[in-house]
Amino acid sequence: MTRRRTLFLGLAGGIAGASIAATAVLAQEGLNPVVKARHAQMTLFAFNLGTLGAMAQDKAEYDAEAATAAAGNIVKLSSLAAGPMWAPGTGVGDVEGTRALPAIWENMDDVITKAVALNEAAVAMEAAAGEGLDSLKAAFGPLGAACGECHKSYREPE
Repeated sequence: MTRRRTLFLGLAGGIAGASIAATAVLAQEGLNPVVKARHAQMTLFAFNLGTLGAMAQDKAEYDAEAATAAAGNIVKLSSLAAGPMWAPGTGVGDVEGTRALPAIWENMDDVITKAVALNEAAVAMEAAAGEGLDSLKAAFGPLGAACGECHKSYREPE
């Protein structure tokens, strides 16, 4: 099964079931596990990107083992069947504490395309991370750009 199909099935299947579950849970004591889960995933992305970014910007000493581990974590994070974390009705204007724009649910094919691009950039980073600082630096730009593409289109600015 292709990465695109796997991500699509994860998103599409999860969205349908999660929307019902999320509605029930959101009504309980103001909890928002859908948004909390997204925040957790993004926090883990940021933590691992920070490890790689510090090395790429010569702010931390290059460590092949740490770089490979961080890149591997990003591959895993970008491979999650994250559909349940993107339930309709959990965007800006629907719930508190999110910057997810409603355009996500209007343009899911584009979101999936961007998710596949992120995963591909993460896989390339994983291959490059342990091969030396120059290799890591070359892979870091495309990885950051893949993250930024989705954020530009689908995240409300601060």
